[in-house]
Amino acid sequence: MDLKQGRNLLGDRLVESGAITPEQLEDALQYQDSEINGNMLLGDALVKLGYCTDEDVARALAHRDGVQYLTLDSFRLDDSAASLIGTATARRYGALPLGFSGSRLLVAMKNPSDIIAVDDLRILTGYDILPVMVPDSELDAAIERAARSSADVEQSEEEERSEETMPVLEETNEKPAVQLANQILNQSVRAGASDVHIEPREKSLRVRFRIDGVLHDVMHPPWQLHPSLVSRIKVMANMNIAERRIPQDGRTTLRVDNNTVDIRVATLPAAHGEKVTLRLLDRTSRFIALEESGFSPEVMEKYRELMRLPYGFILITGPTGSGKTTTLYATLSLLNSVDRNIITVEDPIEYRLDGLNQIQVNPKAGLTFATGLRSILRNDPDIIMVGEIRDRETARIAVESALTGHLVLSTLHTNDAAGAITRLGDMGIEPFMTASSLAGVVAQRLVRKLCPHCREPYEYTRRELEAVDGFPLEDNEEKVALFRPRGCVRCNKTGYKGRLGVYELLVNCETIQRLTLEHRSTREINDAAVAAGMVTMRRDGMIKVKQGLTSLEEVMRVIV
Repeated sequence: MDLKQGRNLLGDRLVESGAITPEQLEDALQYQDSEINGNMLLGDALVKLGYCTDEDVARALAHRDGVQYLTLDSFRLDDSAASLIGTATARRYGALPLGFSGSRLLVAMKNPSDIIAVDDLRILTGYDILPVMVPDSELDAAIERAARSSADVEQSEEEERSEETMPVLEETNEKPAVQLANQILNQSVRAGASDVHIEPREKSLRVRFRIDGVLHDVMHPPWQLHPSLVSRIKVMANMNIAERRIPQDGRTTLRVDNNTVDIRVATLPAAHGEKVTLRLLDRTSRFIALEESGFSPEVMEKYRELMRLPYGFILITGPTGSGKTTTLYATLSLLNSVDRNIITVEDPIEYRLDGLNQIQVNPKAGLTFATGLRSILRNDPDIIMVGEIRDRETARIAVESALTGHLVLSTLHTNDAAGAITRLGDMGIEPFMTASSLAGVVAQRLVRKLCPHCREPYEYTRRELEAVDGFPLEDNEEKVALFRPRGCVRCNKTGYKGRLGVYELLVNCETIQRLTLEHRSTREINDAAVAAGMVTMRRDGMIKVKQGLTSLEEVMRVIV
């Protein structure tokens, strides 16, 4: 590509407006023209390199094409206009009707100069088209919101039909149940949900998604579909469809939008029918490295020192859904090298890492964490990872392995780092074994990150923040500017997008070893760790609040 020709009006406009420098434009053109990025648009290259935002690109394109530029945050979408085209059409053309301007249909488009798309939309809708330019991220989010709204409308219409039209659910609703199951799975994966809850009530059915750790009410399908929907999911997960009186567990692997998704299914007999919970794990999702997870530089350095130990026991603790497994895998990826034999025993194997020997627990075949761990020790391991310490036998073998020259990593369900020591005692591990084997404990939680596009500043007084336990105040700070959520189309009006970890790292030392041997309480061990320099989760969360990464309310919600 000729660089001068590649600049065209977009690059020139961005330079003229001060959004980018001429040097950045040259870099972007070369990046765009590289062999691997041959089909990338110039605007996408600039955004990917971080030289400007998609809002800057949209403004420049609007100027180039002579169309109006607007943002959707303050624009009220007309549902009747949005429903004029289907979701597939909206995604294909990168377009969404917003409302009406006189006799013309106002349509947000990624490429308003695409004459063919404008003409197709005119034929499809029956209206003359007035294209406008909005940022790509806002348009993508608005299309997905419109798709979910459209699905809810269709389900409401179906719910209004007479029950007489569906006399035999198993036969007449087989196809709708399959479609509904596919819709739930497709929508949950696209929304980035970690869990799906299908909950029957007396005369209704509710589907909720857990996104960024918080449940959202997503859809209310007709309750008549519940039995056949549950049967469909059970068939997919190789479960007993005839048994409805006891809880069941199953799993399956599906392809959703070219993504490979592992799904764990659990059913629970409830008052109005079986509740179904789906745990989703997208194998193709990007792996999160330790450096990106939220560790502060100081804690990261101490944790790396623990990882360099030739032997010892490292525990990652926290409740379900706190990111323990992600931290374990990120740790293993750093330890993974050709000169180390790393073996894991997991249930399930959530990430597949090249170079590791990973064992899947299979209780039906007699392969439990304990039996798998015994077998691992006969295979000359350097590093052992146990997915979870669930019982006394597994805990004992893990501790003994750490005492006999192996680096052992595992997870445990406790509220804080100090609680792991007393928890091991409760499981029957002698204090002298814990004191000798334990290298350190990481306790963690996940908090939602503020949406960078819509977070708003808010000023707190010193008096207000002095009442907040753990907030880091400087001596001369009388007012502190923090951020709070507002909500926009890119974060689905929640004010948050994504999550990050808050941590505390307890490093075993002589004082803590002594307290362990003396059977001291969790509070005393925690106080000793703080005196030795441990930053508590609460304080780590407040530091991230002060950095503008999350909100005060979010940290107080997650960490008591």
